[in-house]
Amino acid sequence: MRGWHLAVCGMQMYLAAVSVNDFWPFVVLAVSVGFIMLAIGKLKLHPFIALILAALFVGILARFFPGSTDVKGVPDITSVATLGNVLTLTLKGFGDTAGGIAISIGLASVIGFCLMESGGADRVVRWFLGIFGEKRAGLALVVSSYILSIPIFFDTMFLLMAPLAQALYLRTGKNYLLYILCVCAGAVVTHSLTVPHPGPIAAVGTLGIDTGFSIIAGIICGIIPAAVGYLIAKVMDGRMTIPLRETPAGNIEHLQAIIGKPVSELPSLGFSLVPVLLPIALIMVASFLKVAETAFPAVASIAPVGSVFREIIDFTGDKNIALLIGAFCAIQLVAQQKKWKLSTVGQTLSGPLETAGIIILITSAGGAFGYMIRNAGVGGAVSKMSEGMGLNLILLAYLMTFIVRVAQGSATVAMITGSAIMLPLIGGDLGYNSIYIYLAIGFGSFACSWMNDSGFWVVSRLSGMTEQETLKTFTVMLTLISLSGLVVTLIASKILPLI
Repeated sequence: MRGWHLAVCGMQMYLAAVSVNDFWPFVVLAVSVGFIMLAIGKLKLHPFIALILAALFVGILARFFPGSTDVKGVPDITSVATLGNVLTLTLKGFGDTAGGIAISIGLASVIGFCLMESGGADRVVRWFLGIFGEKRAGLALVVSSYILSIPIFFDTMFLLMAPLAQALYLRTGKNYLLYILCVCAGAVVTHSLTVPHPGPIAAVGTLGIDTGFSIIAGIICGIIPAAVGYLIAKVMDGRMTIPLRETPAGNIEHLQAIIGKPVSELPSLGFSLVPVLLPIALIMVASFLKVAETAFPAVASIAPVGSVFREIIDFTGDKNIALLIGAFCAIQLVAQQKKWKLSTVGQTLSGPLETAGIIILITSAGGAFGYMIRNAGVGGAVSKMSEGMGLNLILLAYLMTFIVRVAQGSATVAMITGSAIMLPLIGGDLGYNSIYIYLAIGFGSFACSWMNDSGFWVVSRLSGMTEQETLKTFTVMLTLISLSGLVVTLIASKILPLI
């Protein structure tokens, strides 16, 4: 009761001192969210057009009160003072997002197409079924995605695993939604809880938490939420039927013909796994070397920075180069299996690359919208509102990160902003280790993925789900996983405070 009373008093003090500049970012957020829902859900505008219009709309609204975008404690915020700023920020948000995901999405689409066309994906799925059995196929996807995604971005991991989920559905004839959601449940948790992902790296640095400790805590505390995601996926799959739909990369009848081949006509398991596992291995080696150097400086002697060997590790461990190597392996696989010349392979890749182009455009437009929302001052307004409210700091860290996440879409930006907001508030005796603040920020950063999140569009477009279906399944599941993570964090801070 005392905590609730302090929170009410804090809110009253905030409202008493509030100005237009304080609440205007929340107005901009609410109006822009409503605009996107109306444009895509009701008016049926193409998501690319709707999101670009939304980004410009946000900038114009923020322009009415430029002072509302002048925030402290939130990095890289540009005041939206002119209409020229609106255009510049929209282009920057679009370009930055495209620069981060375009090559990866294009190459992963090539890998996925070649795996499906060659029968490699079906070969891997048959092996999965032989080991785990059809009834536990979804669980196998959760576990494998959880482990393999520790060093891999969520978008990249889904791009690599989606063909396996689709081949698994074609093999079993059921549970397509379960398989897609299981990949998401396994991959999303580690993206926001474990270094070397960019959000956790930034939060660990800001909060001054030991890197090795954060990795161990993130992996252990993420197990229960990932398991909750698996159970939610099973429930949703039992209540909804999502079919595998046609895409420009191939039609279902053609894919079923590939799946119907006897195992003797499929590539070997080893060659089928190489296009997926080799990029993952290259990224993991480079990522874990960097982490190990931070936790154990003696490791640097193995491959010191500046050495030729280290340059090769860092170069091949870049996600774009690793996926490029994987794409060459996948092209070789399909060319050898189908007896195609490289010119034939090049012609057949036009379909998946066109699909990748659409995904890149939509995702980058979502990045432009999210970047504009960020520069509209939402993070700063949230930070000011939180001052003096007297809430539990774990809960406050989660709520602040959650709000920033919903506002601008990026889990990384949400963690950067959330940790910056919480840093001044965690001095003194908390009664528990600050690792729990870090975990709360991580869990809050992936909740409520919607149309301003690149992951939303990658899942929607590659799975074949509509925007409404993705909101009802993927968005709801991630939010429930996030909330279960908050509960785990609160309970652990009481049972095992680590002080």
